[in-house]
Amino acid sequence: MPSLPTGFAFAGPFSSASHLQFFHDDTWIDDQGQRQVSQTIFDEVFRLVAGAQQFLLIDMFLYNDFQSQTPEHTRPLAAELTQRLIAQQQRFPKMTIIVITDPINTVYDGLSSPYFEALRDQGIRVVISNLDLLPGSNPAYSLFWRLLIKPFGNRHAQTLPNPFGAGRVSARSWLRMINFKANHRKVLIADQGNSYVGLVTSGNPHDGSSAHRNVALRFDGPAVEDLWRSEAAILALQGVTPPVFNMPLSDATHPTSSHTIDIRILTEREIKQALLDQLDSSQLGDAIDMIMFYLADRQIISALEAAARRGAKLRLILDPNKDAFGFHKNGIPNRPVAAELAETGIPIRWCDTHGEQCHVKMVLIHHKNSTSDVLLGSANLTRLNLDNLNLETDVQIHGRQDSLPVQEAAKMFETYWHNTPDRQFTVAFEHYQEPSRFKYWLYRFQEATGMSAF
Repeated sequence: MPSLPTGFAFAGPFSSASHLQFFHDDTWIDDQGQRQVSQTIFDEVFRLVAGAQQFLLIDMFLYNDFQSQTPEHTRPLAAELTQRLIAQQQRFPKMTIIVITDPINTVYDGLSSPYFEALRDQGIRVVISNLDLLPGSNPAYSLFWRLLIKPFGNRHAQTLPNPFGAGRVSARSWLRMINFKANHRKVLIADQGNSYVGLVTSGNPHDGSSAHRNVALRFDGPAVEDLWRSEAAILALQGVTPPVFNMPLSDATHPTSSHTIDIRILTEREIKQALLDQLDSSQLGDAIDMIMFYLADRQIISALEAAARRGAKLRLILDPNKDAFGFHKNGIPNRPVAAELAETGIPIRWCDTHGEQCHVKMVLIHHKNSTSDVLLGSANLTRLNLDNLNLETDVQIHGRQDSLPVQEAAKMFETYWHNTPDRQFTVAFEHYQEPSRFKYWLYRFQEATGMSAF
């Protein structure tokens, strides 16, 4: 297993929270055949930004307005977030605002970001993650890149098309991209009156992603301190001294509901371990529901099959892996994985996507003792996301099945699984069924070697 620097692959303890709130962005086809979008996640992000007066940290993977060569009319999330951060810094000049992000937003130093430049002009700290400090996810290529490409750095050039949107970039941007490394986290920490709150999501402030389906959880309590600890590790890795402040963990003016649900922070490999622990202990009478953008990790797949053999009830909703910002994808990895799992009798449905992605990464485990565990956040279930290669953040909540966040997550799944008379979220397994042996072994090769972006 690749090793990460100190502070990563973090598993916090379960702790109580007085306020937990589940959010989801939905996209569906209505009874007229038109795509409709309902969004709540970034409305909440912007509300938290507006309520912060002392400290605000945002760590987001995609923070740009890139679209395909045939752009859609989408929500300008990158501009909205930038404007709101600048407005808040101007309202409270002494507050600390830190933005952590991935070099994909500058096409690996091949382009300037007008959003990052605008933030820096206002004194907002923008930290571009140094991915060279992470283990190599594509080792066969990374050695070549480190020896022959990295020493020359990068520069702005017009050599090749921007792989993510308009404009042109250097060949070195493309060559660095093929390392397939990422700070893939999507988190927020902000003070709100007398307390601090955290938010973990699968969504990005990225215009081209604004129609995607995503989930998020907002929370307070000691888990916010753990979230901060995991983010401070990134700052330390970049040589940035994390600010020191006393973090009030909860607002004493509100009663607690800690006896119904607890929460903990998980990053990198610990996400996989937590999920495997849940799957491996499942049995007859338990139910496992999953909505997942990418499902490829062999240990997770084996654990799902074993859980089904022990009598647990499984239902999977997967993205068909056909849409990527105006480009057509080949269905890997989800379609060959789904064909494999369907042979064991596991029911599967596909998100009904039309240009957008079903970008949700959420697993619900309902235990026969009337408690549930829910895992959600940035991590796809792939080697790249779970084996200490990318930087990832998930939350795990555990509590009674009648607790509100569990009920809301379960309601979302049921609505997706069954659809409604006027909203179609999913289609039957046969719609994208593809038992291609070539694609199956291509997926296995890519998953094993790291020669893929999933």
